[in-house]
Amino acid sequence: QVQLVESGGGLAQPGGSLRLSCAASGFTFSTYAMGWARQAPGKGLEWVSAIYDDGSETYYADSVKGRFAISRDNAKNTVFPQMNSLKPEDTALYYCAEAKSSIVVVFDDAGRYDYWGGGTQVTVSS
Repeated sequence: QVQLVESGGGLAQPGGSLRLSCAASGFTFSTYAMGWARQAPGKGLEWVSAIYDDGSETYYADSVKGRFAISRDNAKNTVFPQMNSLKPEDTALYYCAEAKSSIVVVFDDAGRYDYWGGGTQVTVSS
């Protein structure tokens, strides 16, 4: 069955960096786009980023553009959001999700994703 396991979360200082990972199994990883979303306490789900199956196209929310970079290693079935210049407002539970196809025309539409991981907590605080 499909499994998505996030890791790499933790405590970071403002201005610091974290690199999350999402290890995928149970499907042909290299043929599906992947996305990342986050949910801060008391707030709704916010889509952060997405990447095409072959890594040729990436998308970012305005709130993270220029600070986050998503990449993937299809040989290792893993997708990596690199988060730089972290801000306290980046504090959230971060989820990865498998898209329903190789691309996502509208990356911030939850309906375009099939499976989700359990999340990894990111806390940005001094």
